Amino acid sequence: MTSVTSIPCPCGSGLELARCCAPYLRGERQPPDALALMRSRYSAYVLGEEAYLLDTWHPRTRPAELGLDRDGRVGWLGLKVRKHEVLDADHARVAFLARYKIDGKAHRLEENSRFTRIDGRWLYVEAEETG
Repeated sequence: MTSVTSIPCPCGSGLELARCCAPYLRGERQPPDALALMRSRYSAYVLGEEAYLLDTWHPRTRPAELGLDRDGRVGWLGLKVRKHEVLDADHARVAFLARYKIDGKAHRLEENSRFTRIDGRWLYVEAEETG
């Protein structure tokens, strides 16, 4: 993982990466809730941390690979969390908007993502695109 000294966290929290998502990405801590997991997964996309993304994906819906190293042309521009909804102790949804560029053209990804907690660990299950 890249050096995290005093650079802003890509998730948009306003904190430094070292004090925000980096401990999750390095495996030092587990995200305490679905919102923290979603933010750390966004940061992982920005930083190209494919192993973290796959590790935090529910085995039932996880792809074999993402190919982030092949898709270097994506430039992530920002994340806006629209809603964090706790359904029960082990299930939650997070609605968000992520902006990015591919080959100089701006795009928006709006999703309502589902998360579940298994053995105390939050995992991304799947998303429904809303935009």
